[in-house]
Amino acid sequence: MMDNRQARRMMERMGLNMNEIKDVKEVIILTPEKEIHLEKASVFEIKAKDTRVFQVTAESVTEKAVAVPKFTEEDVSLVMTSASVGREKAVSALNESNGDIALAILRLKP
Repeated sequence: MMDNRQARRMMERMGLNMNEIKDVKEVIILTPEKEIHLEKASVFEIKAKDTRVFQVTAESVTEKAVAVPKFTEEDVSLVMTSASVGREKAVSALNESNGDIALAILRLKP
């Protein structure tokens, strides 16, 4: 078994540099479906030439689902152009029509 000092020396010989990032309060990982919150985290940064790798350990992990939008930015642009309205009104109409572009445009037309 290799001790911490031996491991550090071996990493240095391979051109790797490992440093702890101090006083980390929280790490947040965002995906399209969820947010992962890592609290009381220990973070180490490992540098090798042009690459940086982060190793994270945490005492507490919480996950929370993120609402997936029912429409895209292209849909918003299409409604804005077709109904001659601003972004806020287009987004509101798309929300009210559950992402149905045609219905959103119809709701905005006089």
